[in-house]
Amino acid sequence: MNQPIELSLEQQFSLCSFQTQVNQMSREQAQEFLVKLYEQMMMRETMYRHFLKHQWGLEPNPGLE
Repeated sequence: MNQPIELSLEQQFSLCSFQTQVNQMSREQAQEFLVKLYEQMMMRETMYRHFLKHQWGLEPNPGLE
């Protein structure tokens, strides 16, 4: 686990494409985009937590209570 995690070639390409898109945005567009991106990241984190709780049996089943 001491090895750094590296991006795949496809992810590196995607990152370069993303950088090009962001560089072409105005400051206002980039700020709006960042806020939306952060919101999506928080939603994904919440979904992962919910999924893990469900998979690990840490949340009650609504139909069994």
